[in-house]
Amino acid sequence: MKVAIASDHGGVNIREEIKKLMDELGIQYEDFGCECGTSVDYPDYALPVAEKVANGEYDKGILICGTGIGMSIAANKVKGIRCALVHDVFSAKATREHNDSNMLAMGERVVGAGLAREIAKAWLTTEYEGGRHENRVGKIKEYENKNL
Repeated sequence: MKVAIASDHGGVNIREEIKKLMDELGIQYEDFGCECGTSVDYPDYALPVAEKVANGEYDKGILICGTGIGMSIAANKVKGIRCALVHDVFSAKATREHNDSNMLAMGERVVGAGLAREIAKAWLTTEYEGGRHENRVGKIKEYENKNL
C-alpha cells in the first residue's frame, strides 16, 4: 500500500504523528507538506493529493487541517475520490468497510494525537466488505461517470 499524506498549517502536528504510525506499520507513504507554521490554503494541498489517489499513483490519501472539513470538501471535488471526514474509530472502520473510502480527513483542532493515530490505524488496516455495499458505491461511481 502507498499512501499520500498532506496537511495545511492547522494539521502539521497530527500529520507527523500519522507518519510515525505508518513507519511503525511498515506502510509506504509520501508527504506532500505543508512545511510551515503560517497560514496556507488547504486546496493547494488537498487537490494534488486527491488527484494522485484518483489517478492510481497512490492507493490511499490522508489529509489533515484544523477541522478536516475544508480538506474533505476539496478532495471530494476530484472524480473518483471518496474522502471521509472522521473523528472517531468506529466511523473510520465503517467508512472503509461500507463506503470503500480512499481518502481520510481529520481535524487537528478536533482530535488529539492519540485518537488521530487510532483513527488512522483503523482506517488503514480495515478492508472494504463489498457485498451489499457494492451496489451503493457503484451508484456513486455511476453518477460520477455521467456527471463529472
